[in-house]
Amino acid sequence: MVNPLISHSSDVKNQSDLRHYFEYSPHGVAVDEDGLQEIAFGEFLVEQKVLDRYQLFRALQMQDRLPGVRLGECAAALGYATIGSIEKMFAALTKLQTVTVD
Repeated sequence: MVNPLISHSSDVKNQSDLRHYFEYSPHGVAVDEDGLQEIAFGEFLVEQKVLDRYQLFRALQMQDRLPGVRLGECAAALGYATIGSIEKMFAALTKLQTVTVD
């Protein structure tokens, strides 16, 4: 099966790096006890079209080299988005409501 996250990445020179950042762990995906999966902030930024997947990849690489620096700070430092837009998206993510289905 072709991984759609890496099949369109011809501009990325190191495919193993890309796999490192976008493949699930060998232990699977962590699921909350209610069955819902938490979305990572980086994936939320891509979903909201603040970043594209390549920009997320580059921000994750930068974050990996600078432990303790937040992903949004990396994206802003790289010029992909303003820190204000990142902060708004983080606030939106933390305010997302969950619905309980019985």
